[in-house]
Amino acid sequence: MSDHDHAATKHPRLAELEAMVRDGRIDTIVVAITDMQGRLVGKRVQGQAFLDGVISHGAHFCTYLLGTDMEMNTPEGFKLMNWETGYGDWIAEPIWDQLRILPWLPGTAMVLADTIDEETGLEIPVSPRTILKRQVARAAEAGYVVKAGSEFEFYVLKDSWEELSEQGWPVPRTFGHYNEDYHLLQATKAEPLHRLLRNQMTEANVPIEFSKGEAANGQHEVNIRYDHVLESADRSVVFKHGAKEIAYLNGWGITFMAKPDHRWTGSSGHLHMSLWDAAGEQPLMHATGRQKPGPYGLSKVGQQFMAGMMALSRELAVFIAPFINSYKRYASLSWAPVNIVWGRDNRTTGFRLVGRGPGLHVEDRFPGGDMNAYLT
Repeated sequence: MSDHDHAATKHPRLAELEAMVRDGRIDTIVVAITDMQGRLVGKRVQGQAFLDGVISHGAHFCTYLLGTDMEMNTPEGFKLMNWETGYGDWIAEPIWDQLRILPWLPGTAMVLADTIDEETGLEIPVSPRTILKRQVARAAEAGYVVKAGSEFEFYVLKDSWEELSEQGWPVPRTFGHYNEDYHLLQATKAEPLHRLLRNQMTEANVPIEFSKGEAANGQHEVNIRYDHVLESADRSVVFKHGAKEIAYLNGWGITFMAKPDHRWTGSSGHLHMSLWDAAGEQPLMHATGRQKPGPYGLSKVGQQFMAGMMALSRELAVFIAPFINSYKRYASLSWAPVNIVWGRDNRTTGFRLVGRGPGLHVEDRFPGGDMNAYLT
């Protein structure tokens, strides 16, 4: 029995994929990792080559992919990827629990991957997903599970990015001419796209709960259902990548930039977060039993969780707001937070306490739509 056949007996999703390739439902497998900018990069594997075992030990990728800037250049100063080390290969090791069939690409499945050093078998420490996994492990050692849900705001554009490039990068034209915040008629105008995002993402195991118009012309928001923080981050990177593909394939432009133009309302990437017990079954943010409740019913642990995020907001800004454009979003009276304060159901604060009882949790309003979900 080959290593590939052996692996198929260990994971049902891998065996399921093999069956779909054999009967012709799937002919292309995308193996994807997340770069430092939060983008998916990787390779496409032809169906028969997959059956022949070409990724039984993962897919090779150049080390520089975890050390580029936004333009895919290779800046100096990185310890693990530079000209002196020769820009060799690392391994993208598929996570078969993260296998998805992509309804917007015919005959295509996608699997997210961890990044592995082939010589040592260890994960690459600077890989965004690995960074988050370390924090998940630290929380587990302390007896906690973190759960999270993402909101993404974005602009729908009349022009594609290829057209804007050919025109010398004028200010993009938004789809719509009127503030569409909760405005059903205005949102209907781009509903052909929003409907695809809701339904095709949910079909690809990125469960969408809501979409709604946001506070500007052509601006919209999508809410992804909460789950374990690692699963939530996986869903977030798939959503942003898939939304761009769906928009492009259907003749739309879309951007998750925090502030595409200084006159526009910024686009957020709000994170709803809560602490749970080690089994991930009991929420810990609200006071129960004989616990003395804090403000609005917060438990002591819930108060400490909130306080920790507030105390470290400045130090963590490099992860929360990674680009120059990220900081253009932070403007007074613009719905983007500018102060490290918290409040109960208050959208003018950086941290907004929402929900009640077991549903009590904190919304971190500092991240923008440009966030790398693993790092944030």
